[in-house]
Amino acid sequence: MEIRQNISLKPYNTFGIDVKAKYFAEYNSVTELKKLISSEVFCSNRHFHIGSGSNLLFLNDYDGLILHSQIKEIEKTGEDEEFIFLRAGSGMVWDDFVAYCVSNNYYGVENLSLIPGEIGASAVQNIGAYGMEVQDVIFSVEAIETATLQNRIFSRKECRYGYRKSIFKEELRGQYIITHVSFRLRKQPAFKLDYQHLKEAVTERGDINLNNIRGTVISIRQSKLPDPAINGNAGSFFMNPVIPAGKFEELQRVYLAMPHYPVSQSEVKVPAGWLIEQCGLKGKSFGRVGVHSKQALVIINLGNATGQEVADLAALIMENVWQKFGIEIRPEVNFI
Repeated sequence: MEIRQNISLKPYNTFGIDVKAKYFAEYNSVTELKKLISSEVFCSNRHFHIGSGSNLLFLNDYDGLILHSQIKEIEKTGEDEEFIFLRAGSGMVWDDFVAYCVSNNYYGVENLSLIPGEIGASAVQNIGAYGMEVQDVIFSVEAIETATLQNRIFSRKECRYGYRKSIFKEELRGQYIITHVSFRLRKQPAFKLDYQHLKEAVTERGDINLNNIRGTVISIRQSKLPDPAINGNAGSFFMNPVIPAGKFEELQRVYLAMPHYPVSQSEVKVPAGWLIEQCGLKGKSFGRVGVHSKQALVIINLGNATGQEVADLAALIMENVWQKFGIEIRPEVNFI
């Protein structure tokens, strides 16, 4: 374990924003993490914990300590006739975990294939795709309280999961560092393919099974989302807004083909990408940043953009959607 100084964060954020951290440290165990938290550098500087930087936008150099987990082990902690329980380190790449589950015929995360990021960040963000969220399979979350160095295990209920949010992202933001996440996965098929045209896409490739679902999801994501190595991006930049049913009915009278997904009897979710596209922004460039031509939810770095340039485009998009629809869309990406 080493605390390094003036480290470029360009390799640690998928937008490829070239900023520096005053201090940077990676740890390989809970013991090393506790030593870091007890260090003078930690105690005398602000700190921020990153995963693979797939949901971050750095606006400036970070005047403090950036932490990153290298805890990557995975272990089976129990099973019964219906479920298998797996415990994974916070630094494990999320899609590596999905691949492990699929290869071992464990069901429940296949729809979340190829989502960027790491295990710890998945539990903070409550990642989701194709009708599933990671909260559906999380059993518990292990974390260290930075103020006391005490270990704490949060049940799924205590994590207070919602759409792209958790207690770690809101009420307890910055107070805990996640070290491990435990998952409860099914041992028998329990597929969820009713989101959009996923079932149709899967059956076009062959039988409905874990490998085929994973392959289909990967293929769809790769066809819509740009490679961060070519154009820096954070995947979906905005959350899909949930609006009152009355507001949706009002808009539908004008926009007959407006896609929507009922959330409850009183609320409807509308795709933010569709709203942005209707504003004529899809595929448009604004200097060194732009809106992706295949998926309007994605803001891309066209080359050497600053974080502020990305943030300015995000603000422009939000203003356009508000002016046209009277709907507020909010970033899924964290501004640092």
